[in-house]
Amino acid sequence: MLDPSHPVMLALLWVTLVGVLVALALRTFRRDQREYRRFKRFRTTKRRQLMLRRWLLISFSLFGGMALVVLLASGRLAAPLLADVRAWPWVSWLLTVLTAKPSVTSGVIVGLIIGIIALTIAGVIAVRKEGDEVVSIGDIHAILPRNRQELVLGGLLSINAGIVEELLFRLALPALLFATTGNAIVAVVGSLLLFGLMHSYQGVSGIVATTVIGAVLMAFYVLSGSILVAIVAHAVLDLRSLVVIPMAVGRVHLIDGRKHPFTLPAKRSPAKPSTTSEAPAVALAEASAESPAAAQDESPVATPAES
Repeated sequence: MLDPSHPVMLALLWVTLVGVLVALALRTFRRDQREYRRFKRFRTTKRRQLMLRRWLLISFSLFGGMALVVLLASGRLAAPLLADVRAWPWVSWLLTVLTAKPSVTSGVIVGLIIGIIALTIAGVIAVRKEGDEVVSIGDIHAILPRNRQELVLGGLLSINAGIVEELLFRLALPALLFATTGNAIVAVVGSLLLFGLMHSYQGVSGIVATTVIGAVLMAFYVLSGSILVAIVAHAVLDLRSLVVIPMAVGRVHLIDGRKHPFTLPAKRSPAKPSTTSEAPAVALAEASAESPAAAQDESPVATPAES
């Protein structure tokens, strides 16, 4: 690992930081937004699954690879950074309260879990009752799975994001920023802003929401002292969005993408079950197969693998 107290090694750390920032910028502002616009036009699950697999591979290799490189270069600064942040007056006070009163800690954890479950159930019931789209902050409707094959990919994307994004944005990148600047505030705030900007394809509201979520995950890491807590929390949050809600609202786990290759986003699950063996949302998928939008998708559109 590089020692920032040595001028040459500090210069190498800055080169590493610049390289990471350039890679994130090119991926986020040049490719992610373009690919997501293309993805929203797809109507066949084959094309959607191809793109989802591509994103899974790129996320694992790019973010996972960067996290590994950065940790090798500046990982030794992760522990001092954590100690510095935990020594901040308000963080130290909060840690003292949570340590001195385990019942308060347990109550907060249980309350958060109950609150998330309650909000999820209430949202599902409202969508089913009113027939509206799933309420979300940021432009993420297009990525929600529409059949059981996409649901599996959604689960894999969620778990992968929980691991590689937390290792990069909560552990590795803050350590690198701390190594180069020597400032814990810059390290924490800078990593949070980069995490939010990475989701720019979701629009301004998506950037704000993911920045706030990143701050919450950072709090989990700092207060627990374990990156594993943040990884699990991130994965569970994404699984809620990309697996639990699509299953509860659209019953996508009952739709076989091999039998129904054309897709449309299901708004809700009807009150009465269909008489067929498939979910009611299948009728929507079958109708889309005969629609002009479905036919248009068969026109030659270059996939990311072809571009």
